[in-house]
Amino acid sequence: MRKTAFIYSEEMARRDSREDDIFGPTRLQYTYELLRMYGAFDRDDSELTAPRDADEGELSYFHTSEYISAVKSLSSGEQKFDPRRFNFGGKTGDNPVYSGMYELSTLVVGATLKAAELVVSGEVDTAFNCAGGLHHAAPDHASGFCIFNDLVITIKDLVEKGFRIAYIDVDAHHGDGVQNAFYETDRVLTISLHQTGRLLFPGTGDVSEIGTGPGRGYAVNIPLAPYTFDDVYLWAFDQVVPSLVQKYHPDIVVTQLGADTHYLDPLTQLSLTTDGYSEIVEKIKALSARWIAVGGGGYEISGVVRLWTLAYGKMLGIDWPDEIPSEFQELYGIKILRDKEEPKINPKFRPLAKEFAEKTVNDIKKLIFPLHGL
Repeated sequence: MRKTAFIYSEEMARRDSREDDIFGPTRLQYTYELLRMYGAFDRDDSELTAPRDADEGELSYFHTSEYISAVKSLSSGEQKFDPRRFNFGGKTGDNPVYSGMYELSTLVVGATLKAAELVVSGEVDTAFNCAGGLHHAAPDHASGFCIFNDLVITIKDLVEKGFRIAYIDVDAHHGDGVQNAFYETDRVLTISLHQTGRLLFPGTGDVSEIGTGPGRGYAVNIPLAPYTFDDVYLWAFDQVVPSLVQKYHPDIVVTQLGADTHYLDPLTQLSLTTDGYSEIVEKIKALSARWIAVGGGGYEISGVVRLWTLAYGKMLGIDWPDEIPSEFQELYGIKILRDKEEPKINPKFRPLAKEFAEKTVNDIKKLIFPLHGL
């Protein structure tokens, strides 16, 4: 029997108390509560597991000692470091300084490390830490709301233990921090599907970014146009991802399941529905017996909660009932799990999105596939 773990604790939600509320505790808390009300944690094949804190030694797998010290100091309100040196912006901007950010960030990293430990030990086949996915963080500075890069830290630990890793990122934003960390190695295959960086932060992720040295051909980018809808997104995924992952033959797949591809998201312009997102999760599940999944972006609360609830169901092999449990409806006002309306896309954008995806796929097949004997 396959088994899946969900990494969560009330402490994680309590620590997630940013003053700007970009993420906030609600995304994690609501997802956990909805899954609980669906009975997700009453099953023999589902395990609710508490996270742990990462220590400074684990943070140093990727981050500089000065940066770690600066985050800890700024988190406690000290004035020892100039926040601008580390791309923090006081209490505003993409990377605001807030009390307790070090403690929250180490717990998020520890939660992803815990997910990996459970999978490596064989206790579970799949583990999901929806608090993780901070894929923009760099070794010496914060970026895009991301302070410590839980993904790079965990993948580096796995590589050190001898595992070959395929990393698949379906966040609307390019997974630049993870790509950059493994740009010169063939021990990690990074694949990022995202809205084109010509129009969205962080401005990277072009098909031409393919890695260097031993890593040439092991960084794969699938940029997509705004208003890319389910059929086109799924087609692009099918054309590229399964062939490369199967050829690479990873020991473990690590996936960032950002929910900001949903058509209701206010910060991005991709147009996936709950059905499209669920199908992507299903396709990823089929790629590997061992799978570590994390959350990521997502800035419209009802969309995020519904997508991650559906994702955990797919990990368990369950399609939750469409009507959300009445207790959750009464508390939070979200009534239906799956979208009942299609995204309203200007008809002229649909062929443009398809043409953009076709060019992206053709470029990948010309530039990267031959390097893998495909």
